Amino acid sequence: MNVLWRLVQYTRVYKYWVILGMVSMLISIGLEMLVPRIIQHTIDMLVDARGDISLLTYAALGIILVVAVKGFFAYWQRYAMVYMGQKVIYDLRNEFYEHLHELSFSYYDTTKTGELMSRATQDVETLRRFLSFGLINIFSNTLTFLIILGILLNIHWKMTLLTLAIVPVLLWVIKQFTGQVRPAFGKIQASMANLTSTLQENVTGMKVVKSFAREKHEEEKFHVVNLDYMEKNVQAIRLWAFYFPLFNFITSIGTVLVILYGGREVIAGRLTIGEMVAFELYLLMFLTPLRMVGWLTNLANRAMASAERIFQVLDTEPDIKDAANAYELEDVKGRVVFESVSFRYKDSERLILEDVSLVAQAGQTVALVGATGSGKSSFVHLIPRFYDPQAGRILVDGHDIRDVSIASLRSHIGIVLQETFLFSASIRVNISYGVTNAREADIVNAAKVAGIHDFIASLPDGYDTVVGERGVGLSGGQKQRVAIARAILLNPRILILDDSTSSVDTETEQQIQKALSELMVNRTTFIIAQRLSTIKKADQIVVLDKGRVVERGRHQELLANSGVYKEIYQLQFSGQEEARGQVNTDE
Repeated sequence: MNVLWRLVQYTRVYKYWVILGMVSMLISIGLEMLVPRIIQHTIDMLVDARGDISLLTYAALGIILVVAVKGFFAYWQRYAMVYMGQKVIYDLRNEFYEHLHELSFSYYDTTKTGELMSRATQDVETLRRFLSFGLINIFSNTLTFLIILGILLNIHWKMTLLTLAIVPVLLWVIKQFTGQVRPAFGKIQASMANLTSTLQENVTGMKVVKSFAREKHEEEKFHVVNLDYMEKNVQAIRLWAFYFPLFNFITSIGTVLVILYGGREVIAGRLTIGEMVAFELYLLMFLTPLRMVGWLTNLANRAMASAERIFQVLDTEPDIKDAANAYELEDVKGRVVFESVSFRYKDSERLILEDVSLVAQAGQTVALVGATGSGKSSFVHLIPRFYDPQAGRILVDGHDIRDVSIASLRSHIGIVLQETFLFSASIRVNISYGVTNAREADIVNAAKVAGIHDFIASLPDGYDTVVGERGVGLSGGQKQRVAIARAILLNPRILILDDSTSSVDTETEQQIQKALSELMVNRTTFIIAQRLSTIKKADQIVVLDKGRVVERGRHQELLANSGVYKEIYQLQFSGQEEARGQVNTDE
C-alpha cells in the first residue's frame, strides 16, 4: 500500500485530468445501470400489453441512446486516464534518468548497466499500463460492485443473499492467486533484468568474444538466462491457467442459483419475468468486477513489483553530493594539495591510497608513476570528486573540495580518461560536449592543438561526420585525440591526463606531447603515463607503490636515487637499447 500510495502521488499534478476521467467514469457507470432496467420494464410491459410491438421500438431507441451517450463518456474516461498515465510516466522516467546522473561512481561500480536499462524501460512501461488502465478499473469495478449490490438487494434481497454465498469462496480463491502471483512476477522482472544485462554486456564486448572465438560459450550462457526467464513466465502462466477457469466456474454457480430460485419465484408470482431477466443481467455485471480481479491483481502486482524496483533506484542516495552550504569555486589558479589522504572503494577493506600527501603548485606538472594497481587512477579520480577519501582532505586553492559545489569544481577540471568514450554524434558535438554554444573557431583550434584537425578536414563531412557508438569508425589514437580536443576546449585550470597517449603510435604521441606541452603552460597538470619518456620534464614525479608514496622528485633526481623509479626506467629503456643494438648488428 505504501508503494501504491507513493505512485498515486505522481498523479496529483494532473488532478484535473483525473477528475475528468473519474466524472466520465461515474456518468458511464450510471448509464450502464439503466440498460437492464429498460429491458426489465420493456419485458413486463410487453407481457401486460399482450402484443403491442411499438414498445419494442421505444425500448430499442432508448437502449441505443443510452449506449451512445455512454460511449461518449467512456471515450473521455479512457482518454483522460491514458493521457494522465503517459504524463506521469514521462515525469517518472525523467526523474529516474536525472537521478542516474546524480548517483556516484561507486553505485555504477556494483550495478549492471542492463539492470538499469530494464528498470528504465520495461518496469516503467508496466507502470504506464497500470496507471492508464488498471487504476481507473480498480475504482470503476469497486463502484460498480457496490451499486449493483444495492440494485440486486432492491429487486429481490433473498435471491441476492443466496447468490452472495459464492462471493466468500471467490474472494478466498483470489487471495490465494494474489499470494502466489505477486512473487512470481517479481521473479520475472528480476530475470528479465538479468537477461537484458547479459545481452547488453555481450553486445558491448562482441569484439572480445569474437577475438577469443567464445561465441558458443556466450550463446550457452545466454541460453541459460533465457531459459530461466522462460521458466519464470511459464510458472506465472500455470497460475493463470489454473485459477481463471476456477474463477469462471465459481461465478457460473451464481447464474445457476438465479435460474433455480428465480424461476420458482416467477411461477409463484413473487417476481416478474422482467425482474428476473434484469436480475440475471445485473448479476452478470456484478460478477464481472470479481472476474476482473484476477486481471487487475496481475496488473497491480506487476506494477507494484516494478514500482519497488524503480523506487529502489530513486531512494538510493548518492555518496558524493554538494554540502548543504556549498559555494561556487571561482577564479581558480590551480594549486592542489593532498593532506594525509586515505581511500578505499565501497565495500572493500583494502586501502587503495594510504596517507598520501602532496602539494602541486599552480601551473606545475605532476606525473604519477607506479605498477598497475598502485592507485594512480584512484588518485586523480579524487580531484574532481568522483569519489571521496575516507581520511584526509583535498584542497584546490585552499578550498576543501567538499565545501564547494561539484559542478563548479568540475568546470575547472579537464579530464582525458584512459578509456576514451565518444557519443554517437558528430565530431563537432563530441569536441564541444563540455562547452555550451562553443564557437567554430575554438572547436577547430582545439582540434589543431590535439593534432586531429587535418584528419577531420579530410573526411567528406568534416566536423559534421557522425561517429558510431563509443566512437566506432575512428582508430584508438583518433578517438583519444578527439577526447583531448574536448578537454582543451574546456580551457581548464587543472588538467588530468590518465594515460591519454596509450592508444597512439610513437609519432602521434610526439605530436600530441608537443601540443600538450604548450597547453600545460600555466595549468596544473596531473599525468599518468606508462611511458616514462613522456614525463621527463614534469615538475614532480610521484612514485606510488601499493597506495603509498615511495618516491618523489624530478626525473634526474629520481634516477640518482637508485629507487623504484630507476628500476622502472631501466626496464623500459634497456629493452629499447637492446632493440636498437640488435638493429645495428643486423645492419
